[in-house]
Amino acid sequence: MTTKTMLPVLAASNDRKVASCVTKNGKQAAFSNTMGLANGIDYSCVGATEYCELICYAGKLENLFKGVGAAMLHNYNALKDANLIDTFDMLNALIWEFDTKSEKKGSERIYRIHWDGDFFSETYIEAWINIIILYPHIQFWVYTRNANAAVRLHKANLPNLSLYFSGDPNNKPVADMLYRTYGIKVAFVAETFAESQAAVKDITGRPGAICPEQRKQIPLISTEGSACSVCRLCVDNKANISFSRSKK
Repeated sequence: MTTKTMLPVLAASNDRKVASCVTKNGKQAAFSNTMGLANGIDYSCVGATEYCELICYAGKLENLFKGVGAAMLHNYNALKDANLIDTFDMLNALIWEFDTKSEKKGSERIYRIHWDGDFFSETYIEAWINIIILYPHIQFWVYTRNANAAVRLHKANLPNLSLYFSGDPNNKPVADMLYRTYGIKVAFVAETFAESQAAVKDITGRPGAICPEQRKQIPLISTEGSACSVCRLCVDNKANISFSRSKK
């Protein structure tokens, strides 16, 4: 008789900006509603551009906080060569825990896929599609620079997924093609809001909505909730979005 090897437990992450439930003092996420992977072209970011590698805030955090870097590398190593069933099982354990904690807290179920890293393989993309289908009561949202992943997720027709292609000055033609061919929304980053909005307007015909947290119109986190849970533009796929590297 053979026994199945225990699968690695993926590390969940707390991100104050995207939290679905906050502590009573409004300063921290009450529990995790996101996960990440080691980033960069050598790891999960197969669609990385020179621009995104230059400005990557997640990469800076991985280098600054060794525990964060180790957790992201652990997740990537656990998933990179896993088959579809094992990949699904590892992700399912993570989402089941989030779902259970949301039930206990009575909080809304919004889940950010990848605060760090990206879709890196067909198997990994397929596993996430199956997870999103399994949890129709959870609203997922994701940004990706992997054009193949964007198309695959779009074609899966997932009503509880808010999908964005992450555009920047290096991959603008790809963002343009995905929007014009499939209607995949764009989250574009440039040096300034004016540059970003101009790029989004060139692609879609209208300037992108500016992230209100970046403009300091709403706080990163407060007793009212996280910036993303309060804003809802990305969570509910309401608009194409403009981000600024300089926040100006």
